[in-house]
Amino acid sequence: MRKKYRAAVIGRTGRGDYGHGLDVVWNDVPDVDVVAVADDDKAGLAKAAQRIGVEQMFADYREMLDKVKPDVVSIGARWVDKHREIVVETAQRGVHIYLEKPLCPTLADADEMVAACERSHVKLALAHQTRYSPKIAVIKELIASGKLGRIVELRGRGKEDAQRGGGEDTWVLGSHIMDLIRTFGGEPEWCLAAVTQGGRAIQASDVIDGNEGLGPLAGDAVRAMYGLPGGVTAHFSSYRGAGGNPSRFGLEICGTAGVIRLATGYLPQARWLEDASWASAANGTAWKNITSAGVDVEEPLRDGGAHAGNLLAAKDLLAAIEEDRQPLNSVYDGRADVEMIVATFESQRRGGLVKFPLENRGNPLASLSG
Repeated sequence: MRKKYRAAVIGRTGRGDYGHGLDVVWNDVPDVDVVAVADDDKAGLAKAAQRIGVEQMFADYREMLDKVKPDVVSIGARWVDKHREIVVETAQRGVHIYLEKPLCPTLADADEMVAACERSHVKLALAHQTRYSPKIAVIKELIASGKLGRIVELRGRGKEDAQRGGGEDTWVLGSHIMDLIRTFGGEPEWCLAAVTQGGRAIQASDVIDGNEGLGPLAGDAVRAMYGLPGGVTAHFSSYRGAGGNPSRFGLEICGTAGVIRLATGYLPQARWLEDASWASAANGTAWKNITSAGVDVEEPLRDGGAHAGNLLAAKDLLAAIEEDRQPLNSVYDGRADVEMIVATFESQRRGGLVKFPLENRGNPLASLSG
């Protein structure tokens, strides 16, 4: 018989709340009983308990972990300032974790979180829903079959909205793109980036306390280039207020024989152009839709949004526990994604190329000179 798991939820009303549905995901996972919720906001706690359908409520998540002793928890808050603390406390108790992205605001935090999970043999999965999309396997097969030729370049863009475009976008939404770059291109070897404000290089007077607990933050434009294995180059850019309609938020995978465009989500829009010019008008070629079943075939799945992606991630986390392997999007992936983000600011601070792993494990903007 399969093991029955006891799940609990940790949220922070007003400071990232419960993320993109991480509070309700366990209600739809077989063999899981949701037993408790913790939130230090009284009103938010009551609403969450009603929404999740639990009676046990705690203002202190540590008390919940000690009294309820769950097998797995969702840590849903989008704000990252407490991610390290909550993850370390949870891992020390041997409880497995499903965590809202991004992992944390610094590499020092990430190192502590990795170490805590390793010491207690805890599995941590991150809520990068695109990473769990069934379309990922189809795209990987296209690449492996040689249909794109040799991959030479990956191009990613943030959401580039009017409020977060630039530095904040790179952190809050860019982690999705960094994760996809690594999924298809491998681990970066170096980064060369420019972070600017009003068209000039950022300086100390531009640094603010970032939203969502990000810490020191600056820049209304980020342009980053990464060196990947095999001579492949990856790019990530975000300009404030430059977002397209529809959005360009996503990744292009460019090969010598064609290109794939991939958005984000559980069943993201994905298209393939079998044309070495990367321009459909050049030779009369047309874009082909990529579905979870293949190329130019009907999509058999219903798009359940973030909840469907969370379900795949939650089920994979339980399978990882039982098989003693890492989840598809693990704490190590989360640290690597954070390192790509931090590298953009470190490259700007140092005025040149930086190599991985980064020596600076703090926030580069904390020591930015004028």
